[in-house]
Amino acid sequence: MAEIDGNNVLARSLKEQGIEYVFGITGFPVIELSMAFQVHGIHYIGMRNEQAACYAAQAMGYLTGNPGVCMVVSGPGLLHCTAGMANAQINCWPLLVIGGSTAEDHVGIGGFQECNQVELSRPYCKYASQPASVSLIPQHVESAVRLAKCGRPGVSYLDFPANLLQKTVLEDTIPDQYVVETLPLTFPDPKDIKEAVNLIVNAKRPLVIIGKGAAYAGAEKEIRDLISMTNLPFLATPMGKGVVSDNSPNSVAPARSLALKQADVILLLGARLNWILHFGRSPRYADDVKIIQIDVCAEELHNSVKSAVAIQSDLKPAAQQLIAGLMREVFDFSNATDWWIKLKQKCNQNAKGVEALVQDTSVPLNYYTVFHHLQQLLPQNCIIVSEGANTMDIGRSMLPNVLPRHRLDAGTFGTMGVGPGFAIAAALWCHHYEPNKKVICVEGDSAFGFSGMEIETMVRYKLPILIVIINNSGIYSGLDQDTYKDLRNVDQATQSLPPTSLSFATRYDNMMSLFGRTGYFCHTIPELQQSVKEALNVNDGPSIINVIISPSADRKPQEFNWLTSSKL
Repeated sequence: MAEIDGNNVLARSLKEQGIEYVFGITGFPVIELSMAFQVHGIHYIGMRNEQAACYAAQAMGYLTGNPGVCMVVSGPGLLHCTAGMANAQINCWPLLVIGGSTAEDHVGIGGFQECNQVELSRPYCKYASQPASVSLIPQHVESAVRLAKCGRPGVSYLDFPANLLQKTVLEDTIPDQYVVETLPLTFPDPKDIKEAVNLIVNAKRPLVIIGKGAAYAGAEKEIRDLISMTNLPFLATPMGKGVVSDNSPNSVAPARSLALKQADVILLLGARLNWILHFGRSPRYADDVKIIQIDVCAEELHNSVKSAVAIQSDLKPAAQQLIAGLMREVFDFSNATDWWIKLKQKCNQNAKGVEALVQDTSVPLNYYTVFHHLQQLLPQNCIIVSEGANTMDIGRSMLPNVLPRHRLDAGTFGTMGVGPGFAIAAALWCHHYEPNKKVICVEGDSAFGFSGMEIETMVRYKLPILIVIINNSGIYSGLDQDTYKDLRNVDQATQSLPPTSLSFATRYDNMMSLFGRTGYFCHTIPELQQSVKEALNVNDGPSIINVIISPSADRKPQEFNWLTSSKL
């Protein structure tokens, strides 16, 4: 009987669980493991930073529904990865992290990069374990994958000491493993659906909120049917965009503050009442608003406020039963209602407020005109990755999505540095499933600095990602050229330069010269338009368009601050 080592048992087990992509940085003790992945037909993508690798793996999990895998070395490798693990866990995206670790006979005596990795990972995971033997590896892989994708998705961590990976055993000692091919569904209680239907039918000012959970659930058909059949107004959270097209006449995104403040019944579909939705509390919501909450996780129900109807269910069957119940009531919310009239008026009013900024093409440019002219040239079906402060927030309203799972951004954890990793995963997904689709990575200059060297990864794997850097020379805001020079040249620049300032108009586009390529440097709208047209035709690697805007450019005045303030 042939022998097999732990590296190959692990790689084979992952392949049997349907794992297609592993992102990571190789090194001791996982060098042979990374090679074993390739031997067993798994795509291995070598990244430049463990955080970026973890971001890429979780984005692949979100896009496919099967965990992406992040492989890291022991000690610092895993610790660098924990920011990504926390991001995936809080975003509810399926992710499996595999860490090499100190050989078991070196534990406790100062082994190389020794640390208690299972316990360090546990706060950021649904499942964290170290197999006790080579023959138990398949069982632990199955458990890790199953827990990462079942119920509310999240993170699993598996720890592999160097000696376990290298140990060989007889093939016949390795048991077969169970493969989760069809996820079990949780169905709603019919009584709860009936209560929800009754609330919606009798609402004067109803509102639907669509979250990224709806996108992950693949419930776009059911939710689009619900909106079109009932004519209900809706808002989408940032990554809920595209479940119903942003261009739908039922979208009231321009009237977001009014819709939240005055709605009397709110139907939450795959969204949580966290900071993104201002916790569902006054003053951003009416004191007497009735909330219908649908969530696959029972622990999330009534989490911030007491819901009028709390439904534990997967989203597809719940939406299907809501549609059936509302159709039995012959419910159709008329455009002639006072609520629809008020929402449309507010949408039109706010759209006019943006129009002046869109039309202002004077130099230095502002966010709105850059996004407007960028959007005019982008394919409607492209995947948009975005991060930054104003860059991401303004881009959410100015760069529409018409398809689900086509926007990836900082998400619930508000993590900066996710952009390049997310874009790499999206480009690989496109290559596998939709080869003609474009990936656009829109970055603030500060956000790009976190993971900018991943452009080398993009070049190495010939990933055609268009990176657009909205460069205001700062975090939130920067300094104009003269002020920056004056403050930088004083004796104590560390005390004179504002904490939010970065170097003025940094030439990030010149990074492409590292790879014998040319980036684009833009100050004007015609330069931006020409650059986008050329870059969209590049199919053998990334492009960078560096757009210089006013350091003092800001979002338009808002009725409420974007982040609800603490009262403590």
